[in-house]
Amino acid sequence: MGFETIFRMDGRVALVTGAGFGIGRSLAQGLAEYGAHVICADRDLPGAEETTAMILDAGGVADAIFVDVAQTQSVDGLFGEIARMTGKLDILINNAGISTGPKRLHELAIEDWDRLMGINLRGVFLCSRAAIPMMLEGGSGSIINIASIAGLVGYYPGSARLCANYAASKAGVIGLTRQVAIEYARDGIRVNAIAPGWHGGTRLGGARLAALSPEELARLEKMINDRIPMGHRGVPDDLVGLAIYLASSASSYVTGQVIGHDGGWSAE
Repeated sequence: MGFETIFRMDGRVALVTGAGFGIGRSLAQGLAEYGAHVICADRDLPGAEETTAMILDAGGVADAIFVDVAQTQSVDGLFGEIARMTGKLDILINNAGISTGPKRLHELAIEDWDRLMGINLRGVFLCSRAAIPMMLEGGSGSIINIASIAGLVGYYPGSARLCANYAASKAGVIGLTRQVAIEYARDGIRVNAIAPGWHGGTRLGGARLAALSPEELARLEKMINDRIPMGHRGVPDDLVGLAIYLASSASSYVTGQVIGHDGGWSAE
């Protein structure tokens, strides 16, 4: 293999969930730029279609498909459509996720716990479960799960900034990643996780942030940036290089890993 092509993904099919905005959109665009045919899946179909249009305009190959990752029937429909369209799947990025607002555990509604777990953890299970048979048939595959530093370390600066259900779901994604990586290592399927820090440019906590005054928002940003050793938040495009590495042959001997992407947050 020539090193000049080690990151290329020409001829490979990649599925990105939650591709309609933010991190999912950036990752879908990055995979397409490196040659993959990208399936942009999202519950927000217009968002997925917009991402697809951006990829097509840039000369890439992409399709948009609706999916609700928490629903078995919807996930089965997505993978049935991929099988009909492409006949294979080489790369899966489990990115779809939500948050339910900052509350301490005793304030957390059971409904919010269940709804978040359905998307953030059950969704990763359902999509991986559906993808693996296609990857087994093809003889290889790369699954990349988007976890969070919230699944690695707690954070409570005197008032809630995260929710326990979000942290628990991302810790679950990390455990799922490691176990599935071991189960399928000898089948040529690699499974890794990226644990982003406090990245801007996503929809997580969007409603809460929109309700803050400019002064409150500035205080929140300062609090977060002061906690990050690099002194600033990441943005979705910052994750593209790492995702390309994990999706491509460049990481052919890497599996079962959880890689923090947090400006040094989890190192302290």
